Amino acid sequence: MELPLAFIAWFFAVTSAGALVIGAALIFMLVRAGDLHSRYLSYSYLNDIMLAAVWMLGLFGSIGVIRLQPWGRYFLELFCWALIVLLLLSSASRLYALRHESAAGQPVNWLGAIAGITLILIPVLAICAATIVTLRSPDSMKLFS
Repeated sequence: MELPLAFIAWFFAVTSAGALVIGAALIFMLVRAGDLHSRYLSYSYLNDIMLAAVWMLGLFGSIGVIRLQPWGRYFLELFCWALIVLLLLSSASRLYALRHESAAGQPVNWLGAIAGITLILIPVLAICAATIVTLRSPDSMKLFS
């Protein structure tokens, strides 16, 4: 299934910009919160920087697609692949952590966890797959050359 190129570009531009703004706001709130939150921030700063870099890749790629720059297509496709991998790894790690909690005798809401993962994972995988198919289509390639 192919999506309109303008929709793809603007969707990922708005989504990436929104994720960057929300991430910056969360980091700002953690910095202002105090000692415990500062320790968390110092622990996860590398993860936060890498996640921001992935979202910047999505923002730059979508801007490139809006402007029909050849590099925009590659950046946006790379962003989609990175997002797919990160979502699958995140989902797997959440299920793995829940399995360990269950083995330790703590009650675990498996139905809620699987439903939450499914509600996020399936739509994002679908739009990323449709974006990759669209960006690789012959019609799109003609627009970028």
